[in-house]
Amino acid sequence: MALPLEGVKVLEMGTFITGPAAGMMLADLGAEVVKVEQTGTGDPFRAFRGGLYSPHFQTYNRNKKSIALDTRQADDLAAFDALVGEADVFIQNFRPGVAKKIGVDAARLRGLNERLVYASISGFGATGPDRDRPAFDTVAQAASGFLRLLLNPAKPRVVGPAIADAMTGFYAAQGILAALYERERTGKGRLVETSMFEAMAHFNLDDFTHLLSDDQLMGPYSRPHVSQSYVFECADGKWLALHMSSPPKFWENLATAVGQPDMLSLPAFASREARIAHYEDVVAFLAPIFAERPREAWLARLTELEVPSAPVATSAEVLESAQAKHLELMVSAPGPMGEYRTIRSPLSFDGERSLKVTAPPLLGADNDAILKR
Repeated sequence: MALPLEGVKVLEMGTFITGPAAGMMLADLGAEVVKVEQTGTGDPFRAFRGGLYSPHFQTYNRNKKSIALDTRQADDLAAFDALVGEADVFIQNFRPGVAKKIGVDAARLRGLNERLVYASISGFGATGPDRDRPAFDTVAQAASGFLRLLLNPAKPRVVGPAIADAMTGFYAAQGILAALYERERTGKGRLVETSMFEAMAHFNLDDFTHLLSDDQLMGPYSRPHVSQSYVFECADGKWLALHMSSPPKFWENLATAVGQPDMLSLPAFASREARIAHYEDVVAFLAPIFAERPREAWLARLTELEVPSAPVATSAEVLESAQAKHLELMVSAPGPMGEYRTIRSPLSFDGERSLKVTAPPLLGADNDAILKR
């Protein structure tokens, strides 16, 4: 089993998603990640559905250990400092100023261990006029310009998962890995900082590139129109997606698949530019056709003719798919609440996948083992 970060020791004081997501990325790669939690309550995400082991908490806390400490208490702070002395990485996602208040700020911890890579994740950055603004996923999506690209102007609603939270954690993990690589040359750690605002602005790079290079202000339909992407409801009420892009063969094969050989001679279909300009006309023409047959029949035909398509799948349908089973996407392990099941890391090394996983820990489950060590 390929574990490139085996031997790397990480202390994570992460709560909710951003910090825990960064820690999970490192844990998935083999690092020993010790989650340092508040005594009694732990990560607030633990209690989101009763008890201290919610699905929210489970999502980003696999492959970790947990110790419960209160660094405002002298004995716990001393134990924490001993762990810092042998750690390679420390992760926190407190609001600016909180880390110093509880004695875990970068200056103090890096004073204890000059090799420490200290990762600090904030909402809007450590400095600036918005430094102290509270930030959650929707706030960061909106402030970075990303949320407007997801909103249906006819019926605006916040949709989808916590993209900003997860992406910020993933960017933080990238910064940590870069700092660890540099430390191999210099022997010294780094303060690695990112914020949800900065991470989502970078994730939204295409939007900014169109503005800065061509003075285009994109909207929610800009990318789907240009990429010629569509969703259609089939006879059984299930949906499928098409991403037709530009190659003429995709459109020629689609015309064959839907039994409309003369379709491309229609004005709305005549060229890429015409299809973009008449996007709604293309949808109006194709929607009744796709509504005539069930989804599986359409997917079989589209796959046969190599038309880029896929079911708009539920998570259950994904796990039942032949490809997901072949790639062993779902992994499991015994857990404190029964069998723990999750999606494995997407990375393989030399063709080797990591199929082993450990369930998210109960609060303080590793106090004795780690603090005695």
